[in-house]
Amino acid sequence: MSNKPSYEFALRILRLVAAQLQTRNDENKSWLIGNDNEATSLVHSAHIRSIQSIYHESHGPTAFLQNIHAILQENNELASADALRNVIDLCEADKEFGGLGLCDRSWKEVDEASLKEVEFLTDAWMLTTSFSGMRQPLVMTDAAVNVRDPMTLAQKIIAHHAKDVARPEGVRPGDFLRVNVDWIIASELSWVGMKNSLTGSSSVFRPWRNDRFWLSGDHAVDPRNYEEQNVKRFLEGLETAKFDFRMTENQGANQTIMHTEFCRERVQPGMLVLGSDSHTCSAGSISSLAIGLGAADVMTALGTGETWLKVPDSMRINLVGKPAWYIGGKDIILSILQKLKRNTNAAERVVEFGGPGAKWLSCDARFAICNMCTELGAITGIFIPDSITKCFIDGRKRKIYRNESLYFRPDDDARYAEVFDFDLGEVESFLAIYPSPDNVFPVSCHLGMAFDGCFIGACTTTEEDLVLAALVLKVGLDRGLHLAKGHRIVVPGSRPIAWNLERLGLMDIYRRCNYVQQAPGCSLCLGIGADVADAGSNWLSSQNRNFKNRMGKGAIGHICSAATVAASSFTMTLTDPRDLLDNVSEDTFDSFVTRCRSRAGGKIEVTRDTEAATKVDYVQPAFVCQNTAVSIASPRMPITGCPKTPHEISSRIYRMGDFVDTDAIIPGPACAKCKTDEELAAHCFEVDEPLFREAVSQCGLRVLVAQKAFGCGSSREEAVRALKGLGVLCIIAESFSFIFGRNLANMGMLGVTVTDPEFFSKAKHQMPIKIDVQNRKISIDDTTFAFALENIEMQLLRDGGLAASWRKHGPKVFSSLSRGGTELARNSRDEYSW
Repeated sequence: MSNKPSYEFALRILRLVAAQLQTRNDENKSWLIGNDNEATSLVHSAHIRSIQSIYHESHGPTAFLQNIHAILQENNELASADALRNVIDLCEADKEFGGLGLCDRSWKEVDEASLKEVEFLTDAWMLTTSFSGMRQPLVMTDAAVNVRDPMTLAQKIIAHHAKDVARPEGVRPGDFLRVNVDWIIASELSWVGMKNSLTGSSSVFRPWRNDRFWLSGDHAVDPRNYEEQNVKRFLEGLETAKFDFRMTENQGANQTIMHTEFCRERVQPGMLVLGSDSHTCSAGSISSLAIGLGAADVMTALGTGETWLKVPDSMRINLVGKPAWYIGGKDIILSILQKLKRNTNAAERVVEFGGPGAKWLSCDARFAICNMCTELGAITGIFIPDSITKCFIDGRKRKIYRNESLYFRPDDDARYAEVFDFDLGEVESFLAIYPSPDNVFPVSCHLGMAFDGCFIGACTTTEEDLVLAALVLKVGLDRGLHLAKGHRIVVPGSRPIAWNLERLGLMDIYRRCNYVQQAPGCSLCLGIGADVADAGSNWLSSQNRNFKNRMGKGAIGHICSAATVAASSFTMTLTDPRDLLDNVSEDTFDSFVTRCRSRAGGKIEVTRDTEAATKVDYVQPAFVCQNTAVSIASPRMPITGCPKTPHEISSRIYRMGDFVDTDAIIPGPACAKCKTDEELAAHCFEVDEPLFREAVSQCGLRVLVAQKAFGCGSSREEAVRALKGLGVLCIIAESFSFIFGRNLANMGMLGVTVTDPEFFSKAKHQMPIKIDVQNRKISIDDTTFAFALENIEMQLLRDGGLAASWRKHGPKVFSSLSRGGTELARNSRDEYSW
C-alpha cells in the first residue's frame, strides 16, 4: 500500500524529469507521463518502468532519486542524470554543509516540508540542463597558441570571456570590451540594493541562469534579530528570490559569509565573477578574476550574463622566500599594505601574485591576501594557479564544481605596470592601527596596548586562522594564563567551518577562554546587525577594515591576525603571539587542517615543496575577433538630450581631501534601513562631516572637490545615491576608486577626473566654479581646465543612469550602450533564454 503524500511526491518528481526531457529530446526519443496515476509510466524507446515499481523499490526519497538517476544513465540522458545527481548530493549532505540530511531516511521519516524542498531542488536543477552547452569556447594548450601579444593572467581571463576583441593579437590595457560572466554573488543587504536599482522596469526580471547566482544572508541578518522588522524584509528577500528564480545556489541566512563557501566550494580557476561587495576579490585566491561592483552593475549583469570592462593594467607581486609556518595571509597582506600603502601603486589595477614563495601559501592564506586587495585600492587580486590550486579544486566532492576549471598563466614577457618582490621570510606579526588598514606596525612595537574586546571573525579570517588561534588559546590555557575582563567574540565564516571546529574540539577551547560564538556573518566587521561595538570601546580584531565607525558609531578597531587576537585575549592587551606559538606543533596544526578538509570530501592542498606536486595543464584563451570592439573615448561626443545632467553647472565648492571612503559618505546602518535617495541623503556624512548636508542643501555648495581615491572602501552605491539625493551635482577628484567611479555613471551622476595640480591649488572651499559639460571644460578663478568622459559614461548620463538604460533596452542594454547601440556580439554564446 503506497503512502499517499510520498507517492504523490514521486509522481511530481517523475513529471518534472520527464517534462524537461521532453523539451530537450528529438522526435525519435520521448519520455511520457500518463495522467492516470495507476498507469503512469516512465517511457524511453523500448524501456518502460511503472512509477509504482520505482516507488516500491525505493526505501525513501533519496533512494527514489537514485533509481531515476540510474534509469537516466542507462538511457544516456547524461545532462539530466547529472542534474539529478546534484539533487541527490544535497539530499545526502548534512544540514551543516548546506544539504537536507536525508541520506538514509525512509518515506515515513521524511516530513512534507523536506519533500517539498526536494521537489523544488529537482525542478531548479532540471532547469539547468538547458544551460549545459553554454560554456566558453575551447581553449588551446600552451604549445598550440599562435603568435599573440604577451598577456597577463587578468588579460587572458578577460580575453577568453570577451564577446569580441579589437585585434587578433589579444587584449591590451584601455580596451573596452563586453564580456560574459560566470557567476554573480550577493548578500541579503546588497540584494535589496540590486532590486531597487531596477525599480520601474516594466518587464519581469529573470537571471540569465538560475544556477550561477550565489546569494547569502550574512551582512545584517542574525538568529538574534530575525524578528526585527527590517531583518524580516531581508529574510523575505532571500526566500522570494529563491522561488521566483528557481535558484540552485541560494544559501539562505547565516549558512556562510557570502565569500567563504563560494571560494571553498564553487568558484573555479579561470572564471569571471562579479559581486555586489568590495571583497568579491577574495575569489582571486582560487585564480578567478573576481571583481566587486555596485548594485546596478551587478543586477544588470545578473539579467544579461554580461558586463563591460575597460581592460586594466596589472601589477605583479613576486613572492620570494619562505615564511614561518605560522605566518598566514593576514600578516602577509598587512606587510604589503605597510610597504605599498592604500590607493597608490595598486589603485585601478589588478594585482597578480606569483613567484617561488607562493608554493608555501595554502588557498586559505591566499584568500586572506586577495580579500584585502580592495584595501590596497586594487580592482582585484589574483594568484597565478599552480599545483596548490589544482589540488584544492580536485579535492572537491562534486565534479560540477571542478570540471570547468581553466588554468591560465601570464606569458613570460607579459607587460606589467609595476613589479614588486616581497620576501615572505621577513613577514612577522603585524597590527593595523585605527583608523586605516595601511597604518601598519610590527606587533612588537605596540605591546601592552589595552582593549575592551577581542573579535575573531569576518570573511578574511579563514578556517586555518581559526584553527591556529584555537591552538594558541590552548597553549595559554595549559600554562594557566589568567583571563582578564573583557568582551570576546568568535564568528566562524560558515557552518561547515563551525562544524569542523566543533567536532575537533577546537570550539570548546574558545568557550573555555570566554569567547562567545555567534552565527556565521559579518558581525562586528560591519556593525549593523546583532553585534555592534559600543561608542568609545577599543577592539582588537582579525577583520579586514578598521575605518572610523566601522564596528559601531564611535568604536575604535585595530586589525591583525587571529593568532595575535588569541594571544592578546588573555590579558586584553596587545601581545606578540610568538611566545605561545613556540609551543604549538606545526605537525599538530597540519593534522587539524587536513582533517577539516577531509570532512568536506576533499583533501588538504599541497603547501610544502615536493616533487610529487600535482601537475597543472595550462591553457591559452580562445577569443573572437570581429574588429567591432568598443571605442575607448570621445571627449567631443555630445550629451544632448540628457534629462538628468545639465549642460552647464554653476555652483560653489565643498572641499575634501584624500581617501574619502564610502563608510564615511553613508554609514552602514543607513544602507540597511533607507529605501530612497532622499532618505539616504539625510544620513550623508552624518558622522564624519556633520556640516556637509547643510552646506550643500542650504548654502549651495553643490560641487564636491576631493583628491585621491574618492569613494574607496565598500562597494555600496548608496554612497552615490546619498550625494545625489542631497543635491550634489558633480564630484571632481584626482582619482576615484574603481567601484565608485562606475557607480557614478550608473547612477547618472557626473564625475570628473582632473590630474592638474594647479586645479587643486585653486579649488578652495566655497570657491565659485563653473562646469561646461557640453564642451568638457571647468572654469575656476579665471582659469580653464579640460576633462574627458568615456563613451559609456556619456551614454549612461544621456539615459539618466543604468536603471534607465535597462528600462529602455532590457537585456540588450550593454549592446545598446556599446558604440551607441551597435550589436557587438554575433556568436551563439550571446543568447540565453528561459
